[in-house]
Amino acid sequence: FFSPRNFTMPFVKIQKSKSYYKRYQVKFRRRREGKTDYRQRKRLCCQAKNKYQSPKYRFVVRFTNRQVICQIAYTLIDGDRILTSASSNELPRYGLSCGLKNYGAAYCTGLLCARRLLQKVGLDDVYEGNDEIDGEVVKTEVGKTTYYVDEVDEDKRPFRALLD
Repeated sequence: FFSPRNFTMPFVKIQKSKSYYKRYQVKFRRRREGKTDYRQRKRLCCQAKNKYQSPKYRFVVRFTNRQVICQIAYTLIDGDRILTSASSNELPRYGLSCGLKNYGAAYCTGLLCARRLLQKVGLDDVYEGNDEIDGEVVKTEVGKTTYYVDEVDEDKRPFRALLD
């Protein structure tokens, strides 16, 4: 007769029914590839409704195998738009000939992208770069906001972009 000590359960394969697979929804392609974190993207791109269609700018930095790419981007309903971009392949024109993927090249590429952006927006003569290099961080507080420039112009505030 039946003894509980000798009894072992047979292997039972758990099968999912047809109704499970009919309801299964795959994730977005870029999520499946591991390229886009949509929760982080939503928080970076969504603008408050009281800002009235003004874009929220992102500073996108990507490291490839051989270069650094920097872009200033904003989001529209039909896709992202790139305002300006710079690549570390352009740095030999400015005197940096080797090491186009290191920390210094990333800094120079970001600086090049920022200068192009200021020129495009018309802020390049209002906010000039640092002339003497002494390693001192310059900042100005206006209200509750801290800007990292010498002085804040009353007409045109400094350009702000979130690091993506």
